[in-house]
Amino acid sequence: MKMLQEMLSYPFLVRALLGGILVSLCAALLGVSLVLKRYSMIGDGLSHLSFGALSIAVAVGWQPLAVSIPVVTLAAFFLLRLTENSKVKSDAAIAMISASALAIGIVVTSLTTGMTTDVSSYMFGSILAMSRQDVYLSAILSLIVLSLFVFCYNKIFAITFDENFARATGIRVGFYNSLIAVLTAVTIVLGMRMMGAMLISSLVIFPALTSMRLFKSFRSVILCSGILSVFCFCIGIVVSYRMSTPAGASIVLVNLAMYVFFILVQRGCRIHVRFRK
Repeated sequence: MKMLQEMLSYPFLVRALLGGILVSLCAALLGVSLVLKRYSMIGDGLSHLSFGALSIAVAVGWQPLAVSIPVVTLAAFFLLRLTENSKVKSDAAIAMISASALAIGIVVTSLTTGMTTDVSSYMFGSILAMSRQDVYLSAILSLIVLSLFVFCYNKIFAITFDENFARATGIRVGFYNSLIAVLTAVTIVLGMRMMGAMLISSLVIFPALTSMRLFKSFRSVILCSGILSVFCFCIGIVVSYRMSTPAGASIVLVNLAMYVFFILVQRGCRIHVRFRK
């Protein structure tokens, strides 16, 4: 309790907690649909693309988030259209965009500013460097993402499991797929500040996969994923503060530990059921 009070006495840690909780929640909710639709690595591709846009923005002297959000949003649309073409599979398209954007970002950085602290924080994450403006922007956009997700929950559920059936019932599948892509793009850009381009996809993947170990219904997985994401984020921040480790990496390791724990619980439940029979 004393350590928590000490942590909350620092304004930068309070900002990190507020912004991080909202972004983690958004990533976890969207991650369930992305994992089920086999688009789990889209976060990795968009984060690398965002790093390329951020590198160019820093080199030119523009506001990084103001540049990266529209660029990554347009890229999400492009990626969605590209993967609809049967000649280009989703994993190949994501890998192509990811590698190309990361290479552009590294080259631009090396030719201009070099690996400055600002660029490095977007590459590897620096949640403690979040400014008050970053937190305000994260809060506003995160609330918009959460509101749209809740409002369109039934449509997202339908297109996640059966696009053909959803199309037959009159749902505009293309529009809602695009909406998911845009919401994911915004969440990825916001999350890069605290997790970095190398680790942000973990916020999308881990909570969903962990929840699926014990729950089967979409609603249960969604709820569990959101709770787990926020819980692991908070524990990761505490571990980072206590052990002086990088915040992003600490959050990922806590998510990994929770995933392994859920696997053990799942196997324990199976063994218990067998003995009862």
